[in-house]
Amino acid sequence: MISALLNFEFLQNAFLSGLIIGVIAPLLGLFIVVRRLALIADALSHVALAGIAGSLYLSQSVLFFSALNPIYLGMATAVGGSLLIERLRGAYKNFEELAIPIILSAGIGFGAIFISLAKGFGSDLVGYLFGSVSAVSRQDLWVIVTIAIVVIAFIRFFYKELFALSFDKEYAKVSGINGKIIQTVFMIIVALVIGASMRIVGILLVSSLMTIPVAAAIQLAKSFKGAMLLSITIGELSVIVGLFSAYHLDIAPGGTIVITSIIILLGVLGWNKFKGKKRVGKVKGDLMHDVG
Repeated sequence: MISALLNFEFLQNAFLSGLIIGVIAPLLGLFIVVRRLALIADALSHVALAGIAGSLYLSQSVLFFSALNPIYLGMATAVGGSLLIERLRGAYKNFEELAIPIILSAGIGFGAIFISLAKGFGSDLVGYLFGSVSAVSRQDLWVIVTIAIVVIAFIRFFYKELFALSFDKEYAKVSGINGKIIQTVFMIIVALVIGASMRIVGILLVSSLMTIPVAAAIQLAKSFKGAMLLSITIGELSVIVGLFSAYHLDIAPGGTIVITSIIILLGVLGWNKFKGKKRVGKVKGDLMHDVG
């Protein structure tokens, strides 16, 4: 793959996009996991699926959509889904978790409707569902680069606020942190990252890249920043091995990336068991040691 990488632009686009996603997906995923909101990524990915299917369906009869990259409508619907989740969480203050399955179900429902109405875009949809090495364009790469800059800037400038909101909402409120605005912006950014990751990892698997590297990292890390660095490292390793495997085996990269991350997770769990370490119930306390 190394020689092909130097000669083919589509491989360069896929590899660079994968490396960037391998950083930003686990980076956001750590904040999602410690808030026990891991299913939000699944919900937003299914909403993005509805947007992609809707764009492909409309492209068959509407000129504007035939010239529009389906990723944009997928990202727009994911952002809309993230805002609806926040609105529903406010409406069900004592049952906030209800917002996630409601939006997830809506995404699946609309996606099924558009797929059943349309004819002849099944092959296009498969690439969005499971990722495709050849489908990543230079335009897609620049979109991912732009979103990555936004993610890193947001984490850099609001790290302490995000940390406080993740571990102690009451302290954050007393400290004067505007949790509602920060949480809303955070959810929008998560939606954008999910939308940007569709080309490489696939809609159905993108949430795995946000959570599985984090699941492995928190078994090893002794601080929040340590978990962050380990999550990114495992995410990058999963992407690199997954892309190389997908290229040589001629299969969807989403599957190889996710299976690689699962193998790493199983290795970490096996190592901890071999060493006699018990991390259950202790992980969150360890992560709270690192404020800033």
